[in-house]
Amino acid sequence: MPQFDKSLVWFRRDLRHTDHAALYYALTQSQSVWCVFVFDTNILDALKADGVEQDRRVDFLLASVAELDEALRKAGGGLIVLHGSAATCIPDLAAELGVQAVFANTDYEPAAIARDAAVDKALKKHGAQLLSYKDQVIFEKDEVLTQSAKPFSVFTPYKNAWMARLAAAGGDFYLKPYPVEKYFRALAKPPGKAHHGLPSHKALGFQPSNLQELNIPTGMSGAQSLLEDFLGRIGAYGTARDFPAVKGPSYLSIHLRFGTVSIRTLARAAMQAMHAGQGAAGAAVWLSELTWRDFYFMILHHHPRVTAKAFKPEYDAIKWEHGKHAEELFAAWCEGRTGYPLVDAAMAQINQTGYMHNRLRMVVASFLTKDLGIDWRWGEKYFALHLNDFDLSANNGGWQWASSSGCDAQPYFRIFNPVTQSEKFDPEGKFIRRYLPQLAKLSDKRIHAPWTATPDERMSAGVTLGTNYPRPIVDHAEARERTLERYAVVKKTEKAE
Repeated sequence: MPQFDKSLVWFRRDLRHTDHAALYYALTQSQSVWCVFVFDTNILDALKADGVEQDRRVDFLLASVAELDEALRKAGGGLIVLHGSAATCIPDLAAELGVQAVFANTDYEPAAIARDAAVDKALKKHGAQLLSYKDQVIFEKDEVLTQSAKPFSVFTPYKNAWMARLAAAGGDFYLKPYPVEKYFRALAKPPGKAHHGLPSHKALGFQPSNLQELNIPTGMSGAQSLLEDFLGRIGAYGTARDFPAVKGPSYLSIHLRFGTVSIRTLARAAMQAMHAGQGAAGAAVWLSELTWRDFYFMILHHHPRVTAKAFKPEYDAIKWEHGKHAEELFAAWCEGRTGYPLVDAAMAQINQTGYMHNRLRMVVASFLTKDLGIDWRWGEKYFALHLNDFDLSANNGGWQWASSSGCDAQPYFRIFNPVTQSEKFDPEGKFIRRYLPQLAKLSDKRIHAPWTATPDERMSAGVTLGTNYPRPIVDHAEARERTLERYAVVKKTEKAE
């Protein structure tokens, strides 16, 4: 017999109706199951406080929630859609429906943990409870530990232990999809008209973005089409992923962020490609990237302080640039006015599309922290506001990696040269020309560093430094020396240890 008469599934960052842990457990343990999604004002209002009028993520959510609602209706249920504070909406709805349990998938971010604790407390006043399940990672929290039962802080041994645990369970045990479809009969239709329909952009306080113009696929169907496309070229992923002008990545990061595809589906696809032989090398690299995602979730769980502090405490002693000059440098970085084409093209990409190629994320982060001497937290916040696929754990991990302050980060003395990175990973300048058309007529040799072109070369290409393209705001060689001096405090601490 089912354990509960009535239950509620609270969708958050898991916008799909298949291979869904919380939905599976609710359907198998309840007579009737309602489904709900909340456009949480605590999250949306924070964006508006930063002056955001358009956000592609809002558009993505609206489209993906609409597709989820349609899919649930076809399955016999539907989606109750609310707009308000989830901490209030969920307990109120649970009381209105008379449910005994609210099922949700675990969210590992500190703010989400606090929200869920508040919801659970409110539910218990009505005799209900919040039940949460692992869904957005393969292994969570304490599932992969060192031999001394402590959290890993270095990725490679973590990955080895991660793979070993996967293999020990038979290889596919943790990757099996939840057979949700078998239990759809327990789905209940949304009650009345009050909970039906999506809010408009205006109701949410936003204007429509350019998401549709960018042709970014949304919802479960969008994730599926991207996955099918990627699996046809997964073999080249290991090398193609580094070149921003090449169609190398899977482009599934936003779908992982909002759960329109399950991590199990992707990891299973990677494993199958590895075992099939064809494309095995690329698939192995992709699986490693998916493992990094689990790694950063684990780090956030065990070290929530990283949201404000360096993982390596000694790096908090670094004196970053401050004052008006620092703000001017930061504004130039944000707006793509550094005078370094690859950096500026990358910033144009994120500003125009909400996406940035992973290689370029490393390049621009290194430039901000080690060429300009700006606190990594400034860049982390900028990415949080502009990235479609923003995920707290991965974004924080990436920025701390680039600034050398995080776990398993690059050494502090490793400083990307933005010109040589450009020459190596965009050798023909295709990516630069796409986002900086004013440089399009420069030769492949000069486009990486326009200031090295002769006056005649610049004139014939229509490039005027300081007019239609800026001069470099820093000299990389000089900046490198200042960075080594800036990080000397870390070197002294390491020697003292």
